[in-house]
Amino acid sequence: MVLLFLGVVYVLSMRASEGYVSFILIGITAAVMIYWVRVLKKMTNDSQPQYTPKEVDSKNWVYDLIKGEKEIVFVAEVPGPEDQVTVRLIDGILYIRGSGHFSKEVPMETTPDMGIHDFKYRNGVLTLKIRKLETL
Repeated sequence: MVLLFLGVVYVLSMRASEGYVSFILIGITAAVMIYWVRVLKKMTNDSQPQYTPKEVDSKNWVYDLIKGEKEIVFVAEVPGPEDQVTVRLIDGILYIRGSGHFSKEVPMETTPDMGIHDFKYRNGVLTLKIRKLETL
């Protein structure tokens, strides 16, 4: 493209005897050349896919929710060591946090007197048992 531009500029400069018209044409040619260089540069930069971990992870993350008569069992893969995995059940929403900015919110069909009864985390798999909490 640059060689084509230089060729056009050379031909137009050879016709310099025609006055200002050749300078106007050289200016238009330069503007068109700059435009196409930007377009080609943008096309080569955009051809590489951009990885967005949050979007990809949120689409592929699945969990199991097993509803029983007295309890609900929740099973999911959560990244991180056990000391970085936190779970909270607040107003029917299960908040899960793990390492590497992992964060999920899962709506649950619970009553206000239900809470997390058992928490197990082994080999990246989180298992929760949610049931009615005993009051003293």
